[in-house]
Amino acid sequence: MRAPSLQISKQAKAALDAGFMAAFGAAPERYFSAPGRTEIGGNHTDHQRGRVLAGAVDLDTVAAVRPNGTNIIRIQSEGYPLSIVELEDLTPVASEVNTTPALIRGVAARFAQLGCQVGGFDAYCRSTVLPGSGLSSSAAFEVLVGTIINHLFFEGKATAPEIAMIGQYAENVFFGKPCGLMDQTASAVGNLVTIDFFDEKDPVIEPVDFDFASSGHALCIIDSGADHADLTDEYAAVLGEMKAIAACFGKEVLTQIGEGEFYAQIPQLREKCGDRAVMRAIHFYRENARVSQQVEALRSGDFGAFLALVKQSGYSSYMYLQNVIPAGYKAHQDVAVALALAEHYLGGRGACRVHGGGFAGTIQAFVPYDLLDSFVAGMDAALGKGACHVLSIRPQGGVEMTV
Repeated sequence: MRAPSLQISKQAKAALDAGFMAAFGAAPERYFSAPGRTEIGGNHTDHQRGRVLAGAVDLDTVAAVRPNGTNIIRIQSEGYPLSIVELEDLTPVASEVNTTPALIRGVAARFAQLGCQVGGFDAYCRSTVLPGSGLSSSAAFEVLVGTIINHLFFEGKATAPEIAMIGQYAENVFFGKPCGLMDQTASAVGNLVTIDFFDEKDPVIEPVDFDFASSGHALCIIDSGADHADLTDEYAAVLGEMKAIAACFGKEVLTQIGEGEFYAQIPQLREKCGDRAVMRAIHFYRENARVSQQVEALRSGDFGAFLALVKQSGYSSYMYLQNVIPAGYKAHQDVAVALALAEHYLGGRGACRVHGGGFAGTIQAFVPYDLLDSFVAGMDAALGKGACHVLSIRPQGGVEMTV
């Protein structure tokens, strides 16, 4: 399962070196990379300790790095203010909630809890995983910082899954977002993998050996143009309502409750939790089972069956999970429009679905190669030039790059 090494290109190194010199007045010593991720299957299943199918993609966040011999981490991301974190205080800071310093402090804090003597360093970062792209720029950044600290100060002792859990800890406890573990795991581990999160301390990660390029279809991510910024409550409600259902059984998450047991209590659950919560739980059980079916379809080479399952996933998210249109939105239904356009330009072929958290951000499409040019042109014409990204699966997760 060990991925090949990743060599930094001359162009990327030159850009990072110039940025580092401008920011810190010195030359960097080492280079790191962490990829964005795409969710192939398992929409909103990870936070219920369910199953997912996900892959690292060929867009990444990279950093030029140099230890600075102080107790301060300084990270300059291209186009953003300098982030400074003093390591004397590794507790959550209220004023840092929803900021980059919160993620840095959280990652450093968790490494310190694990016995790492975290030191100061300077880093200059550039990213092709754009914020709001649905490819999880935050997870890529968390994995990047974790990979840097792991190599500089921990002798590489943290495994890729452990770095993922460190990133999730930072996002949950310091940044203030109740995310699951899929994004960080896919970014940290790399390649195409299926993950079972039932044992949250030791998730089962298995590679899925499949080359999408051989399927006759391109993997596309389409930016709907909607902004995540005001939708934190919508994302939190999905998790909260599923947990409310689980709490009715005295459990923490839905994977601890048998599907038959859940259905037997539908009348009482509707009364206690409301119909939307029940519908979201129905989505979870169906989607969680669908992941295993998708993995089997890919492993057996039945891409037609896989596409049918992608469509089922999309319909389930739309109808049952209800994470396409934010509650009460009428004038702006960006994700719904993007899905309608994708179905139009696919003309009954391929498949499309809401991607990631939903409500805003992106959709995913598997587009037959003979339709790709017209599909991209149509989506870009409607949603803006560059809205449609054609992606590849990246073998490497979070890594130190060779020069």
